[in-house]
Amino acid sequence: MPLQKLVTLFILALAFATSHAQNNAYWQQQVNYRIDVSLNDTSHTLDGFVKMEYTNNSPDTLSFIWFHVWPNAFKNDKTAFSEQLLLNGRTDFYFSKKEDRGYINRLDFKVNNSTAATEDHPQYIDVIKLLLPQPLPPQQSITISTPFHVQLPKIFSRGGHIGQSYQITQWYPKPAVYDRKGWHPMPYLDQGEFYSEFGHYDVRITVPENYVVAATGQLQNDTEKEWLLQRANYNWQPEWITIPPATKTKYAKPKKILKEFPASASATKTLQYTQSNVHDFAWFADKRFIVQQQKVILPGNKEVLAATYYLPTSKNSWKNATGYIAKTLETRSQWLGVYPYATATVVEGPQGFDGGMEYPTITIVNVDSTAAAIESVIEHEVGHNWFYGILATNERQHPWMDEGFNSYYDKRYDELYPAAGTATASKFVDKRIPQDIEALALRQLYATAKDQPISTASENFTSYNYGLVAYTKTAQWLQLLEKQVGRTQLDSAMKKYYTQWQFKHPYPEDFKAIVESSTGKNLDSSFSLLLKTGTLETSVKTKKKIKFISFFSFKDTDKYNYFSFAPVIGFNKYDKLQIGFVRHNYQLPISRFKFATALMYATGSKKLNVLSNTEYTWRSKGYFRKIDAGFSVAKFTMDEFTKDDGNTVRLAFRKLSPYVRLTLNEKEALSTVTRYIQLRAFLINEDKLSFKTVISPNDTTLEVSKTNATRYLTQLKLGINNNRALYPYKAALQVEQAADFVRAVFTGNYFFNYANQQGGLNLRVFAGKFFYTGGKTISKQFATDRYHLNMTGPNGAEDYTYSNYFVGRNEFEGMASQQIMMRDGGFKVRTNLLSAKIGKTDNWLAAANFNTSIPAKLNPLSALPVKIPLHFFVDIGTYAEAWQKNATTPRFIYDAGLQLSLFAETINIYFPLFYSKEFTDYFKSTLGDKRFWKQVSFSIDLFNFNQNKIQRTIPLEF
Repeated sequence: MPLQKLVTLFILALAFATSHAQNNAYWQQQVNYRIDVSLNDTSHTLDGFVKMEYTNNSPDTLSFIWFHVWPNAFKNDKTAFSEQLLLNGRTDFYFSKKEDRGYINRLDFKVNNSTAATEDHPQYIDVIKLLLPQPLPPQQSITISTPFHVQLPKIFSRGGHIGQSYQITQWYPKPAVYDRKGWHPMPYLDQGEFYSEFGHYDVRITVPENYVVAATGQLQNDTEKEWLLQRANYNWQPEWITIPPATKTKYAKPKKILKEFPASASATKTLQYTQSNVHDFAWFADKRFIVQQQKVILPGNKEVLAATYYLPTSKNSWKNATGYIAKTLETRSQWLGVYPYATATVVEGPQGFDGGMEYPTITIVNVDSTAAAIESVIEHEVGHNWFYGILATNERQHPWMDEGFNSYYDKRYDELYPAAGTATASKFVDKRIPQDIEALALRQLYATAKDQPISTASENFTSYNYGLVAYTKTAQWLQLLEKQVGRTQLDSAMKKYYTQWQFKHPYPEDFKAIVESSTGKNLDSSFSLLLKTGTLETSVKTKKKIKFISFFSFKDTDKYNYFSFAPVIGFNKYDKLQIGFVRHNYQLPISRFKFATALMYATGSKKLNVLSNTEYTWRSKGYFRKIDAGFSVAKFTMDEFTKDDGNTVRLAFRKLSPYVRLTLNEKEALSTVTRYIQLRAFLINEDKLSFKTVISPNDTTLEVSKTNATRYLTQLKLGINNNRALYPYKAALQVEQAADFVRAVFTGNYFFNYANQQGGLNLRVFAGKFFYTGGKTISKQFATDRYHLNMTGPNGAEDYTYSNYFVGRNEFEGMASQQIMMRDGGFKVRTNLLSAKIGKTDNWLAAANFNTSIPAKLNPLSALPVKIPLHFFVDIGTYAEAWQKNATTPRFIYDAGLQLSLFAETINIYFPLFYSKEFTDYFKSTLGDKRFWKQVSFSIDLFNFNQNKIQRTIPLEF
């Protein structure tokens, strides 16, 4: 080959290799900002102008740039933010008023002084595409500018305002990240944080002169610095402030007024803040802030100004807060690398949730608790300056690299300063609950097979998995990694990670490469745990010991199976006061095998009563998420009869009820739907009275004795529940079979939420059909009476499975006789004294029940110091006999009235006010004069608690 061709090939090969190496080399975009913004504290708006220098360090030529305009997330109830809040159980934003929402507009983009068009994102209204007039080649820069106007929302999530307290976050147009994996346009979310480009910020903020401002970076105004210093050394409080609702909270006037604090708010001031090597900018403004400052000297004689801005009401609990900042700066600098910025600021303020939220060099904290809790939150949030601020991972996609890493160092901090993690509970609770409650909750997740992998993206986590897996489980994973490689080796690797990737965007593979190269170990097995569910522990489990305790314990549940004992009391009209104890093995995490048995001595019947349930649960990831099999046992007195000689005969029931319940798996972890199939049998033995007439030469007497009889019932139930926050519903088809009949019923509930979270309308529909097997006879009709379909409120005698609690099951007068249960037609009126109750049928029945909450402004009980919900109900129904020729009732009957709900709707009291003529006639003929209170009915549901709300915090699934 000629020499010239060889040289040409060599040059081409070299060029290719150089180009290939450049394409594989790390790069990131640079965005430098100059922002001028002014606050209008009357309209709660921002008017600003942003000018940014965008440098394309990628190997690609760009024809467009995605922009985040996140204030538009608060524009309406169709945004990704609004949808996620609903998914996580919040309706406050969905039902918020228009004036409480926010947006950004008046955008007019120019690129290098040429007008540039924008396009809407096809899915998100808070993301737009800026079309560049000219393509942007690699290693070239452009200038992008636009005015903008922001209507600040009421604080629903992180940013906005409450009255004239402002939290200005995610407030300006900001380019999405373009990195080696492409563009990352993303909507604003409440659960799921941020990913932005690094750059230099020069921000000038104009506010009324009587505001105190805290912001990212360093303040450049010497006069303002002096004013803040004076406030830091002066016990200052404003004469009055305004917080919605518009009320004036008065404080004692200060003995002297600082000259720097103007008498009028008409004047304004412009404050300049600058900061390099950050990827976001946040600021906070309030007239009431008290300021504390403290200089912190870090290794290398690095000086940092630690500052806290808090409200006058928090003076005592926040007095040592700057010290918490200092301790965090010192420990994180020692473990990871020296804090690179000159300021570290913590601000107190509401942000839409309890806890804290980090931004570069500044964080906001909302903790209404003890100093120890405040220290814990401040330490965590300031720690985010390393994980999030300096090591700027894609938090939306990999939250564990931020939240989990930071949580690991929280644990390290607690080792040095144990008081920071101390909970404030009673001694009784402290003895029974471990300090690391998050780890306990995580183990409960494993036990219920509802956890998700650590590697899950933020928006794909359930709300409790986000808090427990992304934070706590990742911290445990790092602790496991520490055990594998040693703390010294891990610390060395983390320092290298910090040094190499500070002010950059590392991915999981980058972190893995650093740790492997630093430790010299292959860590594939450790990193594979990020993709798995379940516990991280690989060691052989030791057999737990049995331990007897009082009440309960959640401590050391990895070592002990607790058998707990606790006192218990009960009451009904026949047994009177019942005193005894309950023994159970309920603990966290919940065991597969569980039992609870209450044994009670009845002071009235002088008998020993029992209420018990035993269950075993199988869990899987297959078609059925879990299978529960078990049985319940019950024995109580249910009636009594007083003989002529004054002696009382008490009648009891005994119940054994085996069951199996299959809960189907849902495809999506975020699903709020539960579908189940339940098969249950009831074996019931009941005492009955036997009457015998004894005739003697001198007298005729009636002897009363007890006999008993046994019956059975089998029950198949198919159900679906959707516990979504907006318009939840549930439906169930239940088929029951016993001697001589089949009973099939459908019950559906749908809840219509009212705006502003003011309750709602619950619609219940019912349809049922009663079938005789082998033909209908008079004897069968009499024997099955308690099973017939009821329009009016069923009483205790009609509770044929003994599944409801009744004060007096078989009472026909007095208060106990006024208790009903919600079943079948769901009417609140009672017609117990009729031999044939109105609306009772052994054929078919259909009904609709409407129950609406009454707003507080219309509820006369809202003036009471105790909150008592007031409802209005309407029941409409029809049944087979009403459609027969010569029917004694109209085809449709109704009742309506008021309902008082007590103890979270455990006890409901019904006041029928309007009803069909048939009920009017019944009341007049049987209840006599002064019958209003006799018409009142009530129900007791001891199991009426919303487990779904609890599960959003800790998945307590039993």
